[in-house]
Parts: sequence; C-alpha cells; structure tokens
Amino acid sequence: MKNAIVLFSGGLDSSTCLAIAKAQGFRAYALSFRYGQRHEVELEAARRVAAHLGAAGHLVLDVPLGTIGGSALTADIDVPKDRDVSHMDEGIPVTYVPARNTVFLSLALAWAEVLPSADLFIGVNALDYSGYPDCRPEFVAAFEAMANLATREAVEGRLKISVHAPLMRWHKSRIIEEGMKLGVDYGLTHSCYDPTPQGLACGRCDSCLLRKKGFEEAGVKDPTRYSE
Repeated sequence: MKNAIVLFSGGLDSSTCLAIAKAQGFRAYALSFRYGQRHEVELEAARRVAAHLGAAGHLVLDVPLGTIGGSALTADIDVPKDRDVSHMDEGIPVTYVPARNTVFLSLALAWAEVLPSADLFIGVNALDYSGYPDCRPEFVAAFEAMANLATREAVEGRLKISVHAPLMRWHKSRIIEEGMKLGVDYGLTHSCYDPTPQGLACGRCDSCLLRKKGFEEAGVKDPTRYSE
C-alpha cells in the first residue's frame, strides 16, 4: 500500500478527495493548516472528518498567512455574499488567499520526502468554484513539474511526484454523488467562509452557495446547519 498526502480542510471537496485516495488503495495522510483563518471551525471539522474517514494520520501545521493578509479569509475584509453562482469564475474574489495552494502543496511535498510518498492529492475544481488561479489544471501541472525538479528524492530517482486532482472536471453534484458512494458524511464537513461564532454556516458566501447548488442538483438533502 502506497502513501499519499491529501491537502485537507474538512470541507466538501477535500473530504471527497480523501475518500477517493483511500478508495484508490492509498494509505492516506491528511494535511491541514492553521493559516490565520478567522475561525477554528474549519480545523474542528477537519479533525472530525479525518477520524471518520480513517486517515492514516492527520498533521496540522501552523502557517501564519494571516500575518501577510490580503484576503477576506485572513484579514478584516468583508466576505462577499449573495453573488451569482453562474458568474463566480469571471474574476478573482477577495476570499482568495495569496499563493495559498502553492504554499500548502510545497509543505505537502516536504512531508512527502520524509514519509515517503510520491502522491499528493488536492481537491481543487475548475468548474463549480470561485475563480481562484491556483485551482486550475495549468497550476497543478506546473507544480508537479516543479516538484520533480526541486526535491532530492525525485532528482536522485527514488520518487516521481504526482499531483492528483481527481475533482478538477467535476461539478459539485458529481463530487457529492461520488462522496456518498464512498461513505462521506457531509454533515461532518464545513465549507463556509464566514461562519457564526456557534459554527453555523452563513448560507450566503460563495462556498455556501456552491455547496447548496451541489446538493440540490445531486438530489441529496443538504445536511449543513445554516444560520438562516
């Protein structure tokens, strides 16, 4: 059984991605980050879901991107609400965290050299998404190429790094359908950008709207606890 590292937020996409990695026969390790997000709800969900799905290990790293700021997820900037889902990919919103997936994948790559693991999984999606540049197939391909030039294990021929993005071309409804087949309990997951202090989802940010759309189109009851 080969090792895999899954970037893991405890949200809908990354939880499905972890389930897929396990279904493909990998010993899946979850990697989460305390990166300066304005709430702990995300990490609490990540711990719940990693245990629920039987991750081989779950590492939480402190990466203070909030010190840099520049995002509504880490700084005192209003999270956009009630945007038209059909136009979300037409620009890069203020919820984009500068270079986040580049930083996170780089740290996953460092862990991969130590485990060892040749396989990194990331739950990015280029269809039902908020328009982030680091969720596109071009980004994933470029990072994979860099990873095989930047690491001792790859340069010396012991590992050939592969970056898997199994959700890249799937709509949210397809992601949910696949996760249901693999036993993901979406009631344990968290996707909201702006939850209440009690951990309830706002129901109006981009992530909540895309999540609602996915459950509706999949014909699956949405288990999310919304504040409205």
